[in-house]
Amino acid sequence: MWLAVVSLAAWCWLLLCQGFFWRTDVRLPPRREPHDWPSVCVVVPARDEAAVLPDSLPSLLAQDYPGQAEVFLIDDGSADGTGELARELSARVGGLPLTVDSPGEPPAGWTGKLWAVRHGIGLARARDPEYLLLTDADIAHAPDSLRELVSAARSGGFDMVSLMARLRVASPWERLVVPAFVYFFAQLYPFRRIGRPGARTAAAAGGCVLLRADAAARARVPDAIRHAVIDDVALARAVRGGGGRIWLGLAEGVDSVRPYPRLHDLWRMVSRSAYAQLRHSPLLLLGTVAGLCVVYLVPPGAVVAGGVLGSTAAVVFGAVAWAVMAGTYLPMLRYYGLPLWLAPLLPFTAFLYLLMTVDSAVQHYRGRGAAWKGRTYARPGAVADESRTGL
Repeated sequence: MWLAVVSLAAWCWLLLCQGFFWRTDVRLPPRREPHDWPSVCVVVPARDEAAVLPDSLPSLLAQDYPGQAEVFLIDDGSADGTGELARELSARVGGLPLTVDSPGEPPAGWTGKLWAVRHGIGLARARDPEYLLLTDADIAHAPDSLRELVSAARSGGFDMVSLMARLRVASPWERLVVPAFVYFFAQLYPFRRIGRPGARTAAAAGGCVLLRADAAARARVPDAIRHAVIDDVALARAVRGGGGRIWLGLAEGVDSVRPYPRLHDLWRMVSRSAYAQLRHSPLLLLGTVAGLCVVYLVPPGAVVAGGVLGSTAAVVFGAVAWAVMAGTYLPMLRYYGLPLWLAPLLPFTAFLYLLMTVDSAVQHYRGRGAAWKGRTYARPGAVADESRTGL
């Protein structure tokens, strides 16, 4: 019963005091089109993306943007013909100019994506753009996406505007796991707080980030975050640390086309970086596991245990906490157009995330942590230690 009371108290606090994270109405802020459209360079890091590129790259090339814009696709050592396919798509669909280049293998201390981004920004600087659009190779953009982002940045005086792309929810596992991924992210980094002047909360969604070129230079991006596995949050912190104003919200017309049809695919997506999010700290891992248990698993557990043991109070407190939890999840399910009966299943999804987080730590200590597309990244401290010892 007392665990159920603690869980209910935690949910009351989350409901009212955590930046109303559960609301999904944080969209692009009020904006007006500028009289003079600034130049934009789009940087797309890509590694083995031939499967999704036909659904994403044409949408970038077809942007209806009144100003000068150019796309740089940086092929990060692909083995599936990503670069060649990009050139073929550009020749076939036309649109914005496309440059395809490769930076070679990243040096020690760099993640492959950020090394590719660095190369793309270097190429873009020759065009002297006012803005950089950093977008992933699996992100499809509506025709007016770029002009909407630029209008929002100019109107609001933001140095960085980021949109959390709408992820795919086609398979049963995607419907169960994906909306919760965005829900948990918003719980950690409430979107409403990020855009406030002077706010301490900083985060971005790496799939779609519009960034002022001078703000990137002030923040020494991406060099200052070269080892970051969770690069979008690190990017937002660097920009804010450099005095920039940032904004993050949910997207309309910016969609991920990457499929995650099996639980195994989603498991890898989460576990590859979950322990890095906890700064590779065993204490933070224990605290996270305990927190997930108390907040998400205790309510249904109290209902079941209270029913079996005849504790009416445990059933009532557990049921109320479970109802509050499900109620906060409903707006996210509506945003994704999913049936609302999935809301009471959030404890099961949270249990899956708990297992993924523990697995992330296990893989880290086995030397297979933060693995993505054939590369495994050590924690930043390990890279520094190796460089000091000459290894």
